[in-house]
Amino acid sequence: MIKACIFDLDGVLVDTAHYHFLAWKRLAKEFDYELTEEINEELKGVSRMKSLEIVLKHANVSLENQKKELLADRKNGWFTEFVHNMNPNELYPGVRELFSRLRRDNIKIALASSSKNAQTIIEILGIQNEFEAVVDGTMIVHSKPDPEIFLLAASKLNLSPADCVVFEDAEAGVEAALAAGMKCVGIGNPMKLKEANRVVNAIQNFNYSDLQKI
Repeated sequence: MIKACIFDLDGVLVDTAHYHFLAWKRLAKEFDYELTEEINEELKGVSRMKSLEIVLKHANVSLENQKKELLADRKNGWFTEFVHNMNPNELYPGVRELFSRLRRDNIKIALASSSKNAQTIIEILGIQNEFEAVVDGTMIVHSKPDPEIFLLAASKLNLSPADCVVFEDAEAGVEAALAAGMKCVGIGNPMKLKEANRVVNAIQNFNYSDLQKI
């Protein structure tokens, strides 16, 4: 029986992924590189510094670590500006209803996001009290596809990985969930997320009756 659902944040519960894209795109332009939606897919679910490495690689730019830290901080500053202008209505349709159904069935809810801004975002959205456990990018050493973040979430819930289902929108996240020994629901493109146990194009289209069948 599934005892917990662990949710990624960006692209699963809210479209902060779009704000990340705008911030990375702005940074890439400083190197005369046009970041595309296709390349942006590589940035989903990975750490800030890893994302920067990917952007710089595509821009054919090599920098020392100190400069990279400054660039990552600048990008995060732009992203934070976008985030603070968010409102609770930006939560994806179906999220509150799914949370309510999970609570009714005594299924625990956790957040596992590589974002270091996750706590701020869930507070702005007004869903910070929905989670029995929150794991963000400040709490882990290895980013997805390493399973560390999901294993830590399960530990905080005092549950076995086999008791958990992860909701993810990124290939790296799906890989991390499966590596952790968990089942996974992919949210997004079924071609990119084909390794997940179930794939739906939006969280509101997830059939709750499928949860215990996964």
